[in-house]
Amino acid sequence: MKNQLIYSGKAKDIYATDDENVIISVYKDQATMLNGARKETIDGKGMLNNQISSFIFEKLNVEGIKTHFIKQISDNEQLNKKVDIIPLEVVLRNVAAGSFSKRFGVGEGLALENPIVEFYYKKDELNDPFINDEHVQFLNIASEEEIAYLKEETRRINKLLKEWFAKIGLQLIDFKLEFGRDAQGNIILADEFSPDNCRLWDVDGNHMDKDVFRRDLGSLTAAYQVVLDKLKELA
Repeated sequence: MKNQLIYSGKAKDIYATDDENVIISVYKDQATMLNGARKETIDGKGMLNNQISSFIFEKLNVEGIKTHFIKQISDNEQLNKKVDIIPLEVVLRNVAAGSFSKRFGVGEGLALENPIVEFYYKKDELNDPFINDEHVQFLNIASEEEIAYLKEETRRINKLLKEWFAKIGLQLIDFKLEFGRDAQGNIILADEFSPDNCRLWDVDGNHMDKDVFRRDLGSLTAAYQVVLDKLKELA
């Protein structure tokens, strides 16, 4: 069923299948930061991210969120609808942290009165710059109506995720989403949702996400395993 490799990214390899509208995503045991400037192989990371992302996407599908997820097919593989990725990273922030804190000079942990949605131009050679709605339209990435939809859908996803994580004692600080257009031209959620592309803090303020790797805070897989085990409580 798995055919030729069609894309190799920092966290996943994408393979074609016998169905032109279906792909296989293979999660890698690789952790990166600074746009891939630092790379490390961490045994078991791909398996954990695949299982976490599969669990989240399955729950989002049940809630009526349109996603590319079809099913998990092995420990580190999942079957997805093929999409043309929109070159935008859609970031939602519930709490100040990371680059947001540095950019605006506010302390990490400050709860934002209203969630803030940001766009970043998905372009490695430009280091994924922060852009606004007008830039998105200028670059012909999305129309005004599509921009509004991306924001609305991201806020809807945030509401669901915040509730789920709160039930298992985790605070959703921020996250990054990617969307794509399917064979019919519909915009659907794509890529993944794992501790690689979100920030999660436990009740004591401990990082349960990729900041463990970025800041050398301990075992990345141990933190991810805790997240997976807690998510299973929601099943």
